[in-house]
Amino acid sequence: MKTIINLFENSVKKYGKNIFLWEKKTDKYQGTTYENVKKLVCEFAGSLIDMGFKKGDRIALISEGRNDWLISELGILYAGGICVPISVKINEDLELKFRLEHSNCKIIIVSGNHIEKIRRIKNELSYLEKIIVLDKIKFFRDEIYFLELIEKGKKFLIENEEKFKKIVSEIKEDDIVNISYTSGTTSDPKGVVLTHKNYVTNVEQANSLMEIPSYFRTLIILPWDHSFAHTAGLYTFMSNGASIASVQIGKSYIQTLKNIPINIKEIKPHLLLSVPALAKNFKKNIENGIRKKGAEKLFKKALKFAYSYNKNGFEKDNFRFFKKPLYHFYDKLIFSKIRKNFGGNLKYFIGGGAILDIELQKFFYALKIPMFQGYGLSEASPIISSNSNNKHKLGTSGFLVKNLEVKICDENGEILNNGEKGEIVVKGDNVMKSYWENPKATSETIKNGWMHTGDLGYFDKDDFIYVVGRSKSLLISSDGEKFSPEGIEEALVPNKIALQNFLKEKKLNIENKDGQDALMELLQKEINKYKKGGKYENEFPERWMPSCLAILSEAFTEENKFLNSTMKIVRNKVVKHYKKRIDFLLFTKSGKNICNNKNRDEIIKIFGV
Repeated sequence: MKTIINLFENSVKKYGKNIFLWEKKTDKYQGTTYENVKKLVCEFAGSLIDMGFKKGDRIALISEGRNDWLISELGILYAGGICVPISVKINEDLELKFRLEHSNCKIIIVSGNHIEKIRRIKNELSYLEKIIVLDKIKFFRDEIYFLELIEKGKKFLIENEEKFKKIVSEIKEDDIVNISYTSGTTSDPKGVVLTHKNYVTNVEQANSLMEIPSYFRTLIILPWDHSFAHTAGLYTFMSNGASIASVQIGKSYIQTLKNIPINIKEIKPHLLLSVPALAKNFKKNIENGIRKKGAEKLFKKALKFAYSYNKNGFEKDNFRFFKKPLYHFYDKLIFSKIRKNFGGNLKYFIGGGAILDIELQKFFYALKIPMFQGYGLSEASPIISSNSNNKHKLGTSGFLVKNLEVKICDENGEILNNGEKGEIVVKGDNVMKSYWENPKATSETIKNGWMHTGDLGYFDKDDFIYVVGRSKSLLISSDGEKFSPEGIEEALVPNKIALQNFLKEKKLNIENKDGQDALMELLQKEINKYKKGGKYENEFPERWMPSCLAILSEAFTEENKFLNSTMKIVRNKVVKHYKKRIDFLLFTKSGKNICNNKNRDEIIKIFGV
């Protein structure tokens, strides 16, 4: 029977002495074996049952990635419950309250860093009975310390062993594992209902793409509630007896982020999961490090050669054999030193989330730590396709996982041929059961057993899938032609340091109009490279290139709600917030010229003048 419990039990039997979880609470990482994790899981599950927790009850989990996160979720499942993982990035009371109320959570498990969020709204939560706190803090009357429950669970298991075994044995593959809320870009988030069968199927599918030996280690940088981290990280590694490390938790979110490069060197991961936003940060930090060492020209030369050597990873260069010695030379001289900053064992990244710019893929491929782009969505548990170490083509989202049917359909539901772009529609045991308490949304998404993703894509002649954007974000011209803007958006990467260096080289001052206009003209030239006659003129259709540009001093972030938790642009919020600016671009003569006063004002803000 396909349950996460059976998946875990099998790994405990096969790899019991292996380290499952690595956590750093003091000055170094400590490991916990599969056997010890199971012991803690059962004790926590026992304490929940002892509190009166029933099969099908919901528990919310709000915490940074840590041992107790996974122990809590597995404990909930052993007790027959449903986990509702919630992003720690959600700070708005209304957003948090919606998820907790909509899922009817009776218990909330929360870390010390996020307890205040719950204290603010707990009196407004109709179903809340208990709050379990993962850290030892000053507790309020209705709060329980996690480790106290572990102790109570030990006693319960001694006295109620048969009762516990019976509860665990009654868990079926169609029982719900969790309700995972999507980051809504236009309306209230939907609760994706995933079953044991959904998860185990997708773990098996992930294993069909990648070989993960039991000695592999990973550091899960992504939030653990993230569907990609959940399946590709936690449960796929668990199924192979491999090790998972969490990022050392800081006193703040920023401090936790600062721990990532340190922890990577300590854990020496063999594989890392990434999303485009993380990939861009890694690339930026690498380039900054190269620049500080004065090796920028050599690095650019090495990259250019590596790009010609690797091509797209699928179709090899005919002269590759003759180029190999020079590539090895560059690798030894510069690329290998960069890899040491990732611990020295890193073999590749797996990329999920939004469309990953092909230039980013080429960059990491050149460094011999390729970023293999995949495709999926929460409703598919989430993996649908991926490139792999054995089979990959840069610029694509890889090939399909096994035991999954996929078709590309036009607006009328007709199946399209390879090379023709349409909606990606999928069918398989990894597809969600439903949206929680939302039959309308469920019926709109799942029709006759097929899930309509809302994503646009196509297959090439080699059966690699290309994902080009969302149907809802399509740009539509007056003659009905449609285009997805995501590719252009991913090609735009801010680089303040490059702008500063440009000013320095040209001996210009940002405080003067000449300096400001020179920067704006430089930005316009970058865009023009993708237009007719430019270096990259065939990358995007000319008619869809931006005709006018607004420079913004405020980035699109999760904090200002212009990005959701999966780092996708919340377009309606951006349009509403910048309506006057957009009108200025569209309906005034000066707005059409990049060198306008509004852009000058924003440039000045960017450089803090």
